[in-house]
Amino acid sequence: MSAIRHPKDFWIGAIFIAFGLGAVFTRGDLEMGSGGRMGPAYFPVVLGILLALIGAVGVVRSFFRHGAPMEKLHLKPLALVLLAVVLFGILMRGAGLVPAAAVLVLVSFYAHPKFHWKEGALLAVGLAGFCYLLFIKLLGLPIPALGPWLGF
Repeated sequence: MSAIRHPKDFWIGAIFIAFGLGAVFTRGDLEMGSGGRMGPAYFPVVLGILLALIGAVGVVRSFFRHGAPMEKLHLKPLALVLLAVVLFGILMRGAGLVPAAAVLVLVSFYAHPKFHWKEGALLAVGLAGFCYLLFIKLLGLPIPALGPWLGF
């Protein structure tokens, strides 16, 4: 019998610790600054530390709280969500915000076991429109709605 009583808490805590420490130690040569005069590394490092602390709480809690055993690891949804994020990053510059957001939503939604094209397309169009309104119109970010790959 394992000392880990709640495997889900343990593993998600370990992942949080890994990502948090990754953010702390990959800041490169960026300046930290101080609380009153924050440098470019301040926010990611502070968030990384907080994420690692939350992960540590989860790991410690996994030894005291009972929980269900781990289920089978579903690789298809993980791969599709990762692919969606990578495609978003690639498409943002060339295709613009609206197509990149639509592809992100559609590919991520395809990871759902009850995926239907009609629902996915409606969600992609709705969220791409919401991103356009929020980031370009309301916040005024200098992001092209449609990029040079589409002739704009």
